[in-house]
Amino acid sequence: MQNENIEKLVQKGVMLPLMEEFYTIQGEGYHTGTAAYFIRIGGCDVGCHWCDVKESWDPEKHPPTQIGSIIENAKKYSNTIVITGGEPLTWDMSQLTEGLKANGLNIHIETSGAYDMTGVWDWICLSPKKIKLPKPEIYPRVDELKVIIYNKHDFKFAEEQAEHVSDSCELFLQPEWSVREKMTPQIVEYVMKHPKWRISLQTHKYLNIP
Repeated sequence: MQNENIEKLVQKGVMLPLMEEFYTIQGEGYHTGTAAYFIRIGGCDVGCHWCDVKESWDPEKHPPTQIGSIIENAKKYSNTIVITGGEPLTWDMSQLTEGLKANGLNIHIETSGAYDMTGVWDWICLSPKKIKLPKPEIYPRVDELKVIIYNKHDFKFAEEQAEHVSDSCELFLQPEWSVREKMTPQIVEYVMKHPKWRISLQTHKYLNIP
């Protein structure tokens, strides 16, 4: 019965499978170089073969945690909170984000957009994946589009995704880490030809921080 009750609380977003939480410097995209407190939620079935946090996929491996304790930890460190995963929108983010907003915090999310959008957000970074495309209703809300470039075909995918977002959306191309030496020069050349795009690098990996 206890497990059933916990499962119900997780489904309601009162508890969430917390993989890790940490204070660091944001390494990717528009907010690169700024301090932020990261909350990594377990659970993802998108299944990118190059994912660098595959340990986040199985929510059963991460303890269901009361959102109250997550909020209490977060507000000690930073005014900017980044919710990531896994895929955080696997779960209902409404109560967590409302609690964070009640403490005056700015809340960002990084998502594949493959699930219904829940929660209250100050910044939405969409990182779409071919194998499970974003839901159409997310595109108008996106502040930042970040497409991972693993091979040359991903440039076409990036352009297709960019057609769906608003004109004010920030556009980024980011080399997948394992092929960065091969793909970064191609991204540089592409951005110089298509300057609406910017380059995102995983600077936290160069800095050897979380």
